[in-house]
Amino acid sequence: MIRVVLADDEQLTRQAIESLLNLEQDLEVVAGVPDGAAALAAVAEHHPDVLVVDHEMPVLDGLAVLERLSAAYPDVRSVMLTRHARPGVLRQALSSGAKGFLAKTAPASLLAEVIRRVHSGLRYVDPDFAADAIAEVRCPLTERELDVLRLVDDTVTANEIARVMHVSAGTVRNYASSAMTKLGARSRGQAARIARDHGWI
Repeated sequence: MIRVVLADDEQLTRQAIESLLNLEQDLEVVAGVPDGAAALAAVAEHHPDVLVVDHEMPVLDGLAVLERLSAAYPDVRSVMLTRHARPGVLRQALSSGAKGFLAKTAPASLLAEVIRRVHSGLRYVDPDFAADAIAEVRCPLTERELDVLRLVDDTVTANEIARVMHVSAGTVRNYASSAMTKLGARSRGQAARIARDHGWI
């Protein structure tokens, strides 16, 4: 019996997946949880063989869960589910230890097969997601523009970024403006999200 912890913040989706997986003769969902912190707690409590984790969740997102999982529970294999697979997310998930990566729209029978494959030591990446990652656009940003975007979040100011980078606030604004133009972004935050989604920062 392959023991599974399932983490997804959408209750209806989580319960449907759990019910379908429990119909499989060799799979048992030992816990279904609504967020990343609860996922790690469930792994600690139940010691599953496989964690199936949604990419976008509250408290800790799927990528943060994978990083902590690989450090604290290296024997637990993981499968990431996502609605919107961006090449950067795929690379981050795989580098954080995910052994499976597939769309939330995949049939339950495929998810069950992926869980079995991952449990046996194999990998699975949705072919469409893999093709998108291979065909990804080259990063148009300079290294300094990337440096600025790495420091951008909802609370940091241009002056604070300037202090960290040892440049003037005007220089920071110029780099941010250039990055926004190249990426077609309306704000520094949007430019940073685009860069993260592509795996450039």
